[in-house]
Amino acid sequence: MAEIIDLAEHGRRVLLRRLAAGTASFALLPPALRAAEAPTVRIDNFTFTPTPLTVAKGTTVTWVNQDDIPHSIYCAALNLHSHPLDTGDSFAARFDKPGTFDYICAIHPHMHGQVVVTD
Repeated sequence: MAEIIDLAEHGRRVLLRRLAAGTASFALLPPALRAAEAPTVRIDNFTFTPTPLTVAKGTTVTWVNQDDIPHSIYCAALNLHSHPLDTGDSFAARFDKPGTFDYICAIHPHMHGQVVVTD
């Protein structure tokens, strides 16, 4: 008698094994199999995306510079200031109180972003 293989289950097991071995990307996991992803703001072409970004209190937000020139993050309300981020660099900050927080690139002050923190 032939063995019946559940391809969906088999594929899930293979993917989990590859993740455990470090040979597959976390981003490839279907939403049901991964924990909530950390919110990320992309810096590209002199813009922050997404903005505004809405997160729950206690969330860590990561900014990743995908532009070909340095940028930084400055939020006066939180006294938050990153070092200049070269291409591929990232900066993370935890938002522990609710509110609306505007930030800019201190190198290019015309670049604006916003994080909205809910309770």
